[in-house]
Amino acid sequence: MISMSTKSEKIPDPKELEKEISEFLAKKFGGHVKVLSPMVMTQEAVAGKPKEPPRDKKKINFNLKPEELIAYLDQYVVKQDQAKAILATKVCTHFNRIRRAQESRDAVETLAGSIKNNVLMIGPTGVGKTYIIKLIAAKLGVPFVKGDATKFSETGYVGGDVEDLVRDLVREADDDIELAQHGIIYIDEIDKIASARNLIGADVSRTGVQRALLKPMEETDVDLKVPHDPIAMMQEIERFRKTGKREKQSINTKNVLFIMSGAFTDMVPIIQRRLTRQGIGFGARIVSAKEQLDTLAHVKAEDLIEFGFESEFVGRLPVKAVFEHLTEEDLYQILKNPNNPIMLGKKLDFAAYGIAVKFEDAYLRRMAELAFAEGTGARGLVSVIEKALLDFEKALPSSAADQFPVTLDVVTSPRQALERLLATPQDPRIRNSFERLADAERAEMRDYLQANRKQFTEKYGLTMTPARIDLAAGCYAKNVMDSGNAVRQIKSYHDDIKNVELYFFKNHDINIVIEEDAIDFIMEMLVESALAPRDVYPKLNGYFEHGLKLVREKTGRSRFLITRAALIDPEGYVRDLITSAQPG
Repeated sequence: MISMSTKSEKIPDPKELEKEISEFLAKKFGGHVKVLSPMVMTQEAVAGKPKEPPRDKKKINFNLKPEELIAYLDQYVVKQDQAKAILATKVCTHFNRIRRAQESRDAVETLAGSIKNNVLMIGPTGVGKTYIIKLIAAKLGVPFVKGDATKFSETGYVGGDVEDLVRDLVREADDDIELAQHGIIYIDEIDKIASARNLIGADVSRTGVQRALLKPMEETDVDLKVPHDPIAMMQEIERFRKTGKREKQSINTKNVLFIMSGAFTDMVPIIQRRLTRQGIGFGARIVSAKEQLDTLAHVKAEDLIEFGFESEFVGRLPVKAVFEHLTEEDLYQILKNPNNPIMLGKKLDFAAYGIAVKFEDAYLRRMAELAFAEGTGARGLVSVIEKALLDFEKALPSSAADQFPVTLDVVTSPRQALERLLATPQDPRIRNSFERLADAERAEMRDYLQANRKQFTEKYGLTMTPARIDLAAGCYAKNVMDSGNAVRQIKSYHDDIKNVELYFFKNHDINIVIEEDAIDFIMEMLVESALAPRDVYPKLNGYFEHGLKLVREKTGRSRFLITRAALIDPEGYVRDLITSAQPG
């Protein structure tokens, strides 16, 4: 029998560990094998090796206002107006308070006992809870990690697992501890760690998870080195060998925002009983999902405590946001959203084989109908679309098809639709159907950009005129991208064209100003033809170099406005300049 000592043993430091390894090797191999410990020198002291410049850290700049974040979320998330408003407001306030604390010396910011805006999200599966938090983290530029509360409860006491989430923030921040200390930790299925209400005595495994979360949710220092991790110990030895210093790295969770979520369907009777006692009129049995959500909207701290949460745990979740169920129409609107990752993902799947895909409106409505019947919210959309298109995704890459119009018959008569595509992929009827869907997609994107014109103008610093809206819509229809990337592409084209002015001046000492209508004309060629941005300067150089030099020699003029008409007829433009410069 092997006896285990109950006495806690001191973990050896790097020197002691090295000594023990040497003694072990000496006993096993005699004097034939030894550990050679090199002289401890810092990196800077190594002869001939210059000190590496410090890596640029990502600047933390939180200045987003709630309405700006709501407008951003509206581009991607259908419905959930109340939840978006609550989350955007409290998240912006949390990070702007951090910014103010960094910029000022307000005494109130250093008061003990300040409460973070940790959030509890309540709502059924597939309504966009995880998606919305990922969008917020991406918009703010902060690291984001997600954990599952059920994984914690499986191991009993799990303080180490909870701290692993904090360590994951550092990895997500590319080892930038300062940035990680302003990250977001999202824990799903939090309702699963509520203690069982019908259990006599403490439910140790679940309450243990809650208590393990208390300190990180408020403020604590988490050591980045995992105890008893041999890899971490070897990394520590390596750092000590290089720097001659023992560094203890930790991350403080004071400014880490914790967001929890769960369905909480079993809490409905608890809230219902309380509301009935208060005479609000919720005494009837809950019979629909909408009534459940209406009831959950009245949740209070006392309901969560009765549900099985520790009062200290509930106290660290002051902000509550209730998400709505998604209707069939909501699911359809999700599919119609030009930024939704489901349809963009399917376009990318087929584009990997060189096949362009366009979706008919009737097909999307049928997918929403089938997904709603599954009762899993937006998650159902993924499964029904994958099922409907799987045979096509399997067979079309081996055919000559390069266009795939996804019409209603792909669902109603899938075998016939696939056989037709495989037999005659270049059939004019298939081509016409694809072009019809492409035109409809472009028109819908044009309407979307027009409705959000002000926001896109402010975000990308490009005036979204009707012409540019049409260009961005065309860019969206010809490529696989969301609306933001379509506008960003047009903005990139605009900047490339303006840079041509500088190139022309440096090479020829002639100042050309490309007018906005001319820029739009060039961008139209970039979107609709094979012309690339790198081709713009050679073309303009060929059009105008000799002619403008001749005008400069005859008139001394060195500044010229290049209009759309000048681009269409450069010879006539130069001829008119010369003619107008001649006397009488």
